[in-house]
Amino acid sequence: MEPPPPPPPSATGAVSLPRLPILTSDELSKKAFGPLQKRINSGADVSFFLTSRAYKELMVWIMQLNHSLIPRLSPDTARPVCFPLEPGRRGWSEPVRRLREMLGGCEELILEAPPEENKNRRFGNGACRVWHGKLGERIQGWIDGLGLGVNGGVKEELRGYFMGAWGDKGRLDYGTGHELSFLAFLGGLWKVGFFGGGEEKEGEREREVVIGVVEIRYLEVVRKLITTYTLEPAGSHGVWGLDDHSFVPYIFGSAQFTKPILGRTEATPVEGSCPGAPKPASAVDKQTVEDYRGSNMYFGAIGFIYDVKRGPFWEHSPMLFDISGIKDGWGKINKGMVKMYRAEVLGKFPVVQHFGFGGLWAWEVDPEMVGERSVHLQSQPVQNQAQSLGQGGGEGGTKAPWARGAMGGMSGGQVSMPRPMDGGVMAPTGLPGRGQVPTPRGGIPNTGPMEQTSFPRGGGMHDRVGGNQFSVTKAPWAKD
Repeated sequence: MEPPPPPPPSATGAVSLPRLPILTSDELSKKAFGPLQKRINSGADVSFFLTSRAYKELMVWIMQLNHSLIPRLSPDTARPVCFPLEPGRRGWSEPVRRLREMLGGCEELILEAPPEENKNRRFGNGACRVWHGKLGERIQGWIDGLGLGVNGGVKEELRGYFMGAWGDKGRLDYGTGHELSFLAFLGGLWKVGFFGGGEEKEGEREREVVIGVVEIRYLEVVRKLITTYTLEPAGSHGVWGLDDHSFVPYIFGSAQFTKPILGRTEATPVEGSCPGAPKPASAVDKQTVEDYRGSNMYFGAIGFIYDVKRGPFWEHSPMLFDISGIKDGWGKINKGMVKMYRAEVLGKFPVVQHFGFGGLWAWEVDPEMVGERSVHLQSQPVQNQAQSLGQGGGEGGTKAPWARGAMGGMSGGQVSMPRPMDGGVMAPTGLPGRGQVPTPRGGIPNTGPMEQTSFPRGGGMHDRVGGNQFSVTKAPWAKD
């Protein structure tokens, strides 16, 4: 079930957009803070999470950041004001400057933990565990150096979210759950007033958080960790996923190119593009990606894909290729990315099971939430699906776009293609029309019926759903 829509515009066309609250001293004193608690242990817990205050406020935070990046119409000039990345910028606010120094320290630790010579492993260099150990030694001093003026329990929660933002040192992987932990860290800092108060200059503080912290420093360091230590994608759908490691750059990057708005009181556009923005189709052109990756987060994320993958783009990234065929502009893509994030990140057990809760992000029902259940239950542990659905059985989840029949019986050579979104057909070169899903080398693996297996990985137990039970959502805007 979708979150409630934004309130209708007033006579002046203004809407009241939710914002993540900044807690007062009195509110902070009444909350219990301490070590983060693991609460999501089953599919039923995911259903509860989707009605929780933490879920609601995480989405408010993401949408608040997203809205700040949308181009603004200027009354003084005919051209809209856009917000590109600024790699060479030096004049950051003091809070952002401190965070950038902190993230720079994380990058410097890589020099203290050079990768080991190990030719027998495709993924995961053991030196990354040394890097995590050094981070653990430094993090408390860095948190203290932010000058937050809060009690030790709050700092402990912030420390937990920051430590969870860099991948798993046991499994040597990185994915969207770790990215979520960093957003929670930043949102926690916002809640305790680290970035200041008030609503000055049309989302300027939020833009600084995204451009100066998330993209230019955090994602830079993460990508360096991935390439230095060959970190495995955490819970990746492989060729059938959006991206092996990240998601938010596609949300925020599409916002940078969407239809301009008047200001903070105007709702996020659901279609259209900023004048002069590259067309979505150009996102699969390597040269155009190279031209824009330094100024736009969407193109920056695709640029990293080009850095680490080989072969035709449509083959290794079919979902992004499919999305590039959208005709309704970057606003439509932005809307779809937010929708997909709710389903494929916040609504998926393998992603959110490791998220911790406490006083900053509370494990409690939000009275304004009418309830929401994930339609992607196939990614939750099998024994919990029926419990989450409230029935004795049945198949849950959104199937991959190529699934038309019983998935367990599919083979690589028998793929039923959906109708192409733009009427495309197979080109003479073998390039599929957008909306068609290409078959990867070797076809879709048919590993038999779905089963659940628990096996040790990185010192812990890891749940796996075997067989052809891909739980991937087709680009949700393709049929809106």
